[in-house]
Amino acid sequence: MAEFAFIEWLRARTPTHQRVLIGPGDDTAVVAWPTPAPMLITTDMLLEGSCFLLAEAGPRRVGRKAMSVNLSDMAAMAGVPVAAVVSVGLPRSAGRELAEELYLGLREVGDAFQTPIVGGDTNSWDGPLSISVTLIGEATPQGAVPRSGAKVGDWVMVTGALGGSILGHHLDFVPRVREALQLHAFAPIHAMIDISDGLAADLNHILVASGCGAVLTASRIPIADAARQLSQQSGKSPLQHALRDGDDIELIVVVAPESFARLLAEQPVSGIVMYHIGECVASGLWLEDDQGRQPLPPAGYVHWLG
Repeated sequence: MAEFAFIEWLRARTPTHQRVLIGPGDDTAVVAWPTPAPMLITTDMLLEGSCFLLAEAGPRRVGRKAMSVNLSDMAAMAGVPVAAVVSVGLPRSAGRELAEELYLGLREVGDAFQTPIVGGDTNSWDGPLSISVTLIGEATPQGAVPRSGAKVGDWVMVTGALGGSILGHHLDFVPRVREALQLHAFAPIHAMIDISDGLAADLNHILVASGCGAVLTASRIPIADAARQLSQQSGKSPLQHALRDGDDIELIVVVAPESFARLLAEQPVSGIVMYHIGECVASGLWLEDDQGRQPLPPAGYVHWLG
């Protein structure tokens, strides 16, 4: 299949969208920006062998993950997604079916969040599959939520159970876009991040940016069933998996306690359960359990550069 035949196939299946004035096919997409809201831009690249195993996952699930991880980054800023561009490096040996299934997976998730694919780039090579999505969004009237706003005394909360994502969750999660917007409308959020590298590692990003520390209470950390299952094979405890496993893709939400005490009691946001797992302190990252308080290394998934 030649590149342009695939592009024509793709264009014929790309629906119109009120904000997309010119979509796939031109050198540049044209998207209407009728509001003064700040633009948010994020990008994420997935590589076969590192972020997924194509033979196990299949191209449609890979496409879904590629769109979902970018939507999760948008959720972490309490942003509204608007449009996406996608660049792929397709293995020459893979054939047309891979390209089509990849696109359909991207579209499934994009359509679910009213996020049209407005363009991108298609290449082929002798290497494995690579896919990069760039997502464009906008801030709400409450503004984008940074990592840098945590304060001493704030609560540290998460939006779901953690650990063991490698058993399947890392491919099939739902990005918390709607939930983040509802939380941000409920009360001011001081800092937020999605858990892509692990709870300890990603919380540490907030602490470094905010210039404070945090204490997590071990008994409060919600542990996924997959973490318990994985611990039987790995020799690590379920709690270690919950603290360090990547691609949980839940949100760490840092808020003033008076703002979210009612939310914790009422759980008004459908689709999630909010867990209060710790508090911000002056410095350090700590884990408190029956044995007392110990330093918690900010360990998690790392892409090594050599």
